Amino acid sequence: MEKFVAAVDCGVAIHPRLAEGQMEGAVVQGIGHALTEELRFSPKGRCVNANLFDYKIPCALDVPDIDVVLVPSEEPTGPMGAKSIAEVGINGPLPAISNAIYDAVGVRLCRAPFTPERVLAALKGQEK
Repeated sequence: MEKFVAAVDCGVAIHPRLAEGQMEGAVVQGIGHALTEELRFSPKGRCVNANLFDYKIPCALDVPDIDVVLVPSEEPTGPMGAKSIAEVGINGPLPAISNAIYDAVGVRLCRAPFTPERVLAALKGQEK
């Protein structure tokens, strides 16, 4: 992935740079959910990757350039016309990456994370 563009309607951005940073962080979390993050459990129910060495999250070198577009609007019920931006950016990466995989190789993955092993299994008709 070379670039991710996120357009968000947050009403009036009271602090635009902060809103952009919030979106960038949420997009990185969404990319992690889509590509690497997965809790794994032993047959007895013990989490086997309960540390940051074994539970993989994206670092700065793992994420693409992220462009955030704040779409201006006016929310009459919000303070000074603002809406919440919060964690809305988490929602976009997973379906976007799923569609990119489908466009690239013709298989639709429905279980995250979309690991190379899961893509290969889907290509062989043995989706994990």
